[in-house]
Amino acid sequence: MARAAARDGTGVMVATPHVSWEYQNDAATIARLTHELNRRLAQEGVALEVRAGAEIAMTRAADVEAAQLAHLTLGGGGCLLIEPPFAPLVTGIDMLIYGLQRTGYRVVLAHPERCAAFQRDRSILDALARSGVLISITAGSLVGRFGREVRRFASRLVADEMVHNVSSDAHDALRRPPTLAADIEQAGFSALAEWWTQAVPEALLSGAEIPPRPRGQVQQGHAGWRKLWRTRQS
Repeated sequence: MARAAARDGTGVMVATPHVSWEYQNDAATIARLTHELNRRLAQEGVALEVRAGAEIAMTRAADVEAAQLAHLTLGGGGCLLIEPPFAPLVTGIDMLIYGLQRTGYRVVLAHPERCAAFQRDRSILDALARSGVLISITAGSLVGRFGREVRRFASRLVADEMVHNVSSDAHDALRRPPTLAADIEQAGFSALAEWWTQAVPEALLSGAEIPPRPRGQVQQGHAGWRKLWRTRQS
C-alpha cells in the first residue's frame, strides 16, 4: 500500500485504523505501529511519511475516554475523523458531533456519501456542514466504485460545494488501493484535486484554517461528471 501510494504521488498519508466496538484499537498501539512502519519505509527507500490517526465510529466515540480521544486526532492536528454508520438511521450523530466541537475538536466526517440515511434525507448532513463539520468523501465514490447512487450523491455534494477533502480510504493495494489522482480526473474534478488532496489536508494536519475553495470550478467538474454518466449509460 505504501509503495502504491508513493507511486500515485502521495507524500504524507494518515493511518486511520478503525476505532469501534469491533476493532478495539487504542492510541498507544497506533502510535507505536506508525513509528515502526515509518522506520521500515525509510529502510526500504519508500518516499512516504505515515502519520498516526484513527477513524472513530460514531457508536464508539461517546465512550472513548477524553485522554484517549486527544491522541486519536489526525496527525496530531486537533481533527477527529468520525465515521457515520451505513444504516438507514443516524439518530444522535448531530448531538455527538456538536459535543465534540464544544470540547474544541474540529470534526471531519468520513465518507458520508456512502451513508444511506444521508442519501434519504440530507438535512442532518447540511446542518452539520453549516456548523463547521468538514466532509471527506472517498475517491472511488466519484467513479461508481460503491454503486450508482453513491456516485450520484457524491457528485451532488461536490456541486453544492460541501466536499472539503477526497481520500483514498485504502484497505489494500489491489481491491481498495491508495490512489486518488486517476479517480478524481476520471470524474472530471481535476481542477479541485490540489485543494482536496493537498491544501485542505495540510491545514487539517497543522491545525490551520481551511484555505478558500477554488472558485468557478463546480460547473466544470459537474459537467464532466454528467458527460461520464452519459457515456457509461450509452
